[in-house]
Amino acid sequence: MRAIHKLLCFGTQAGTGNPALVIENDSADPAARQLFAFQQQITCVFIDADADGCLLLDYFYPHMRSPLCLHATLAAAQRLFARPGQAGVPTIAVKTAMHGQTLILLNMADGLFVRLAPQAFAAPPIAAELPAALLNAPGIVLASAPAVASVGSPKLLLEVADCATLRALRPDLDLIAAWSRQHGVSGCYAYCALGQGRYEGRNFNHLEPKMEDSATGVAAGALTLHLQTPLQLFQGAALGHACLIRSRWQEGQVLIGGAVETAAYAA
Repeated sequence: MRAIHKLLCFGTQAGTGNPALVIENDSADPAARQLFAFQQQITCVFIDADADGCLLLDYFYPHMRSPLCLHATLAAAQRLFARPGQAGVPTIAVKTAMHGQTLILLNMADGLFVRLAPQAFAAPPIAAELPAALLNAPGIVLASAPAVASVGSPKLLLEVADCATLRALRPDLDLIAAWSRQHGVSGCYAYCALGQGRYEGRNFNHLEPKMEDSATGVAAGALTLHLQTPLQLFQGAALGHACLIRSRWQEGQVLIGGAVETAAYAA
């Protein structure tokens, strides 16, 4: 029988995390799953198994199927580690449904983490005028050169000078979507350094401003890969869902973790 669980991920306090629905024992096809995610207006992850018994995670945003979503992966990890017989199990291997990417779920003393390897991709050209156009900020001076990195979903990383600049951004979402489609990139992530390994960021990957992410794990992974250093990444406070993503850089791989909280789901 189909089971649906709602979880909040990366929250800095109770009730403030990024929501995801985890659906188990579901046999619907991708079109039906997409319709369900649209109706719920919440990111959904379906836990399946292939013919060999390998666990698969199938991700759906309200507007599209996704190759990877890390806050939904953390939500799925909470459910998988809670299954009978999993008490004390330190790791669970899963694969993504779209691309077959291997993810390692870690049940560590300080919380749940997802371990990912860097992913190869075709680096797009980044013209000098592109960041200002995408961010709709004529004359903006970035704090570092733009970069694209990927742990499963490439992100254009744009570092701005400070929090005031970051929070004031009103980007050209249509242009970001068009450029992303053309180059196989999953939107852009603007961020600023706060000092001592702490950063604040905003993800621009939706056509509607109200759909801006409260936390973007794949962007945290891409930024960790780019900087090759652990970080604490704050996001979503201005949206009413203050989030904190914790990452680690270990032997060429990225670990992404944060708080996971069970919430009530009303069908």
